[in-house]
Amino acid sequence: MKNKDQEKASTINVSALTCIDLASPDLHRSAVLLKQACLECGFFYVINHGLSEELKDDAFEQSKKFFALPLEEKMKVLRNKKNRGYSPVLDQILDPENQVHGDYKECFFIGIEGPKDDPHGDKPFYSPNTWPDPDVLPGWRETMKKYHQEALILALALNLDVDYFDTPEMLGNPIAVMRLLHYEGKSDPSRGIYACGAHSDFGMMTLLATDGVMGLQICKDKDAKPRKWEYVPSIKGAYILNLGDLLERWSNGLFKSTLHRVLGNGQDRYSIPFFVKPSHDCLVECLPTCQSKNNPPKYPAIKCSTYLTQRYEESHVDLSIYGKQTQE
Repeated sequence: MKNKDQEKASTINVSALTCIDLASPDLHRSAVLLKQACLECGFFYVINHGLSEELKDDAFEQSKKFFALPLEEKMKVLRNKKNRGYSPVLDQILDPENQVHGDYKECFFIGIEGPKDDPHGDKPFYSPNTWPDPDVLPGWRETMKKYHQEALILALALNLDVDYFDTPEMLGNPIAVMRLLHYEGKSDPSRGIYACGAHSDFGMMTLLATDGVMGLQICKDKDAKPRKWEYVPSIKGAYILNLGDLLERWSNGLFKSTLHRVLGNGQDRYSIPFFVKPSHDCLVECLPTCQSKNNPPKYPAIKCSTYLTQRYEESHVDLSIYGKQTQE
């Protein structure tokens, strides 16, 4: 584990990130700002995105209602093998080198709602969702499905600005997962205690809504010793976007999938990240425009579902520890 002095030496400031106005008539400037943000750190804000603030507030309110339920009730919808449902505190450990326990967060996974006879239903990341009892949380399912749909429309609109990804093989049937997150407790990096350990996101892109409570930090240079962490403040009405590992692999490291973590300060903190990944069978390999004789591909080609399965299995505890047979 990282020693105490090294962690203290890490300077923590507030990060100044690019803010992109999606309603700006100056499309050229927006494109330049977007590319600059992707090259520099892979984190940026978007405003005037068109996603209803009222719907977002409703999703946060319903999220809080779920996490306020007794643990026994939440465990009735424990996540299954296809990562749908409830994930308890300490269920995930993202930075085992520096964490003594798992993350001090609980979450709920929601994916695209496919029919029971979905032709993709036998694949690891496609599955009907698991929902709380509507008698316990009336209207919960409807709110979450509506928010998931609106967030997916926004995320795909951002991705499809790049023609290369506008193909059935890439995003024709995307793996789009929303996670409701509740962080608790007070973090202490010197003791290996984190609300969420340092990691980079697995997929292409993440669309993040937060409740305004400070806690998210990014490290723009993961190879720096010691690492320098910067807080990412919330901007009212804005979403935080960050790039994931698959986009870094596609771009041969040109676009950045930046290390980030969450430190708890004793307050309850809620967020809703929306993760966009390509289609299950998509082959992720270096783009032709991102390689040359002097700059060969840094990463081997890999199928999207294979990569995601590896990352999920590495970071989550085995379901058998919960002492019950989980559904597929």
